[in-house]
Amino acid sequence: MKNTLTTTLRPDLHVGRFAGFAHSGGRPLRLLLLLLIGLLGLSPDAWALQGNDNCHDPSSIVKDGSKYWIFTTGTGIYGMYSTDLVKWESGPRPVFAAGAYPSWIKTKVPGFTGDFWAPECVFRNGKFYLYYSVSTFGSSVSTIGLATNVTLDPTSPSYQWVDQGEVVSSGAGSACNAIDPAVVTDASGGLWMSYGSFFKGIGLIRLDGSTGKRSGTSFTWLAGNVAADGVSRSNSGSEAPYIVRNGSYYYLFINKGACCNGSSSTYYIQVGRSTSITGPYVDKNGVDLNRNGGTTLLATQGKYVGPGHVGLYQENGANYFTHHYYDSNQNGRARLSVGNMGWDGANWPFLTRDWLAAGRYTLRNQSSNLVWDAWGCTGASGQAIAQGSYSAGLACQQWNLTPDNNGEYKITSAVGAGLAADVVNNNPGNGAKLQLYAYSGIAGQRFKIERTNAGSYVVSSVNGGRVVEVPGCSATAGVQLALYDYLANNCQKWGIVPAPAARGVLAAQTTALRNVSVFPNPAEQGRFVLDLSEEFRNTPVTITLTDTQGRTVYSRGSAGGVAIPVETGLRTGLYLLSVSSTQGSYSQKIVLQ
Repeated sequence: MKNTLTTTLRPDLHVGRFAGFAHSGGRPLRLLLLLLIGLLGLSPDAWALQGNDNCHDPSSIVKDGSKYWIFTTGTGIYGMYSTDLVKWESGPRPVFAAGAYPSWIKTKVPGFTGDFWAPECVFRNGKFYLYYSVSTFGSSVSTIGLATNVTLDPTSPSYQWVDQGEVVSSGAGSACNAIDPAVVTDASGGLWMSYGSFFKGIGLIRLDGSTGKRSGTSFTWLAGNVAADGVSRSNSGSEAPYIVRNGSYYYLFINKGACCNGSSSTYYIQVGRSTSITGPYVDKNGVDLNRNGGTTLLATQGKYVGPGHVGLYQENGANYFTHHYYDSNQNGRARLSVGNMGWDGANWPFLTRDWLAAGRYTLRNQSSNLVWDAWGCTGASGQAIAQGSYSAGLACQQWNLTPDNNGEYKITSAVGAGLAADVVNNNPGNGAKLQLYAYSGIAGQRFKIERTNAGSYVVSSVNGGRVVEVPGCSATAGVQLALYDYLANNCQKWGIVPAPAARGVLAAQTTALRNVSVFPNPAEQGRFVLDLSEEFRNTPVTITLTDTQGRTVYSRGSAGGVAIPVETGLRTGLYLLSVSSTQGSYSQKIVLQ
């Protein structure tokens, strides 16, 4: 929630909302088109999240019970919810029923037809405070209102939105357009609201801590007041403010550029900071945001066009930052993105859709407790990616994650030639299996990784959006991983942690693979032969087998040789064979029968 220390960030976008028309009219129709585009004939490219992610001007996330809520621009104020921050669903009804919005609005904003903009919701004093914007496109005759509720659960008998009336309004000649509210608590517990859009910049007013409404008449310019004498006379282009407090600084996030033009939108997110809630806010170069300063944090990249309306929610050590964007792969459809916010060494924020840094990891299923495994441990093309019993340091259970800075990853195996995780035949359908294959960058070799509320991750194919799961929720080692519709169960969630150092295989594996082979495999009656190259004739080697629980069940040494017979006496089953020498190590799975 936004009114807590170190929390809350979120630029509510648009002042003239739908700035793509240079703030000149037609916003409700354009928003409807942006939200509905892509519902017909969606592209096979990735769903960023699961479920219904149609969204424009998202509020920051607010939690009630086991559900997380976001409120967005829409008729009557649209709400959406999630139980895991990955799959989102539409709320059963808007805050205000059609034609039943508060009557006082008509006097303040003649011509209003029920399309509310850029809401924000915070929890305090035992209830939820929902701030909303009322305006008409291209006009600064606007108002911000407030409604409260003791619960966000529409099935609760206590569920009732009670309108509290006006917070602040603006007219044709007002200094700041009353739109895009964002609430923050200062270090002393004082409550404030930043607001304003595009026409005349960003302002700040005090709120009463109990009522949530305006307290006094004070007003402070925060950004966009570009005239030297302190009077704004031009279109500053700043809108969608959001303040978050972290350490000794307050950070003001704003949007610039044009929103609401689908794939042609030019929105981008900037930031400045101050040691005082009232400013001045300056960027990394020391330029005041009131004088056109601002450090750009996030702009159009790839399919993510015109990002804006930032919010921040913190839970379980994670910073979930929300914003909307226009998907250029889906005709500019307005969608929700939930990404990651962090702080650099100089205490400046960064925004990213990547939840994991580039590195080597193990991926453990939250249901079976087994891990991603290049089944066979040779890293050969076409080798199945299955779940296997974890063995510390085993390279075929280690995976290199390489982000593209947009939340998508290339996943390559640490064994062999480092082939990539690949959906067989680039198939987006249910049941499509995962294997190793040479990386070419096709959609079936790129994966979106999202963080759940519990700290686990969901891995989805960019080609269609289905997620990687253990088929049938099996607990059996060797079951090949596959894609399936997201059901939010633990079979589709993964614990992803940095991998420990591999047991010699990483540095020496390429050579070892050329010098060792095993036959037969499967091995009848537990007997097989290690076939080694001539260089091992006088080189001592150690041979071990471990079972699927990671226990060493066979071990022997050999003074060397070209062909070493092995008779294990072990029962039928799957084992991991390891051969080590001073020249390196070799591992592979072997079946005894």
